[in-house]
Amino acid sequence: MNASVTLRGRRRRYHVMATGDVAPSTASRHVLVVLACLLGLAFAAFPLLGDASPTKTTANTTFEVHRLAGKGDDLPVTVGIPFPPGLLRDAAQVRILDANGYEVAASVTPSLAWHVGPGGIRAVRVQFHGPPGVYRFAFDAPRTMQTHAWPYGDGLIDGRPAALATLTPAWLTASLIAGPQSVASRDEAYARYVDAQFRWARALPKDDPTAWLFDRPSTLFKAYVRSGRADYLEAAEVSYRWYMAGIKRDGLPVSPSCGGGWLPDGKPCDVKYVYIEPILLAMALTGDDSMHDAVTVAKMADLWQSGGWNGPPGPYRHPKDYFTERLAGLGLLETVAAFELTGDPRYRERIDARVGWLYEHQGANPDGLGNDGSWRNSWNVHENDPNGSGDVRGSSPWMSENIIDGLWHAWLVTGDPRIPTMITGFGRYLDTYGWIDPKLLVPPHDWRNGCSGPRGLIAWYWSSAHASTESLAAIQESEGWYSDGHDVELGLPIAAAWYFEKDPAQAAALKRRFTALAASYSTECAAISDTARRFNWNNRGAGVAQWMMAQPAGVGAHPVAGVSR
Repeated sequence: MNASVTLRGRRRRYHVMATGDVAPSTASRHVLVVLACLLGLAFAAFPLLGDASPTKTTANTTFEVHRLAGKGDDLPVTVGIPFPPGLLRDAAQVRILDANGYEVAASVTPSLAWHVGPGGIRAVRVQFHGPPGVYRFAFDAPRTMQTHAWPYGDGLIDGRPAALATLTPAWLTASLIAGPQSVASRDEAYARYVDAQFRWARALPKDDPTAWLFDRPSTLFKAYVRSGRADYLEAAEVSYRWYMAGIKRDGLPVSPSCGGGWLPDGKPCDVKYVYIEPILLAMALTGDDSMHDAVTVAKMADLWQSGGWNGPPGPYRHPKDYFTERLAGLGLLETVAAFELTGDPRYRERIDARVGWLYEHQGANPDGLGNDGSWRNSWNVHENDPNGSGDVRGSSPWMSENIIDGLWHAWLVTGDPRIPTMITGFGRYLDTYGWIDPKLLVPPHDWRNGCSGPRGLIAWYWSSAHASTESLAAIQESEGWYSDGHDVELGLPIAAAWYFEKDPAQAAALKRRFTALAASYSTECAAISDTARRFNWNNRGAGVAQWMMAQPAGVGAHPVAGVSR
């Protein structure tokens, strides 16, 4: 590790006053005006940030350094600081100040760039030495104290960071690093649910590969973004490094070699375990650039393009085509992440293609049954019995959440006008056909877990606008007991539809449904830990639903809400 630079020995010769110590000068007031204008541009380029304003954003630049494995008061600190689009153009403007306002010698390097909207630096990697405590970053004047950077791994002790730095949730959510998000308040039912789940999900599940399905690291990083909690970030950091250590670096990204696949489950060609989004989040939030390189990212993205053992993805052209909502949604989500990480135009083209496949599938399903809003496919094919009798044409409500998550992220970077139509279409389908009528929930076929109470909702394990109730009930009886364990993630398709829905009656129905879904946030339900990946499937995409429902219905359909291509 590089020789440390102590705070006391290398301070500036004059005192840099903290904000509020003195009245701002004319120059300082000018800087604040410029920052407000730049943030205004960022907010115009992305969906509106609710109660996040430029004034609130610039006032939340404090961060706290926590001691983890390090000793003494000269800890090597590496932290990622994300920025909204257009706000930061030059990393040399970023300074680190201690609690007394003194500038700290630091290394600051750009780690991510914005490839949409007004552009700019999306995140910087900051490194400095110092004791635990509160610091502040500023970006209104050139940095005057510099130190050398070091490899991220040099700041680890027995695999753990010597120190971990946490930013405020106000800054994190306004940065748009995880898309628009709201700060998790203490009285928020969903935040309490996540906290209760984290109590059993915190331990690193090294011996259960399925516990990583639906992307455990990204789930934890996003929980940190909404809360600023150090324990969420620490769990995300260790999970990310363990996950990425399992990525296969050699071989071509096609079956049977499957370079870019995940090895711990012994099935590197199983692409549903290949996640690029946590690389983006780790770079932005911890500054960890040690677990990937351009070749690895390309292999992971190209493995999704080749499909691994599933074969290449493509349009849904025949009623007996193999299709799963999970692969379609995760494939789109990770392709978006690859584009956000690299800006490579190949990934942008792949996003357009995948959105187009979903648009045609929903709107012109080859089974000839019309557009009911779902991505209708064959239950028999899904169950590997394509020639079996009594097929049920339908879709999985909770697996379709993966499609909505992918479409939402694709919309943030493309503003594709086909996406709101698809999301509202599925929202209407879900509200009409996705939920089991309470009249059917009678012993011995209640199918629910009692933790959500007598008014708890439950979605069909396999839903349909065309099949009989008897057919759906037979599948539910066989496969769908306690499928209300997926209710929490269904908040995303409800809320996303609300965000784009222009019809007042439809919006009112979505509002009622989301309100009723609150029963699923029971901490008794959160305590159910028999399936470790439940933490991931419930929460990877669901946090943004709280922000969406705080916006006016249909605001996403307004032209200013999308990012121009």
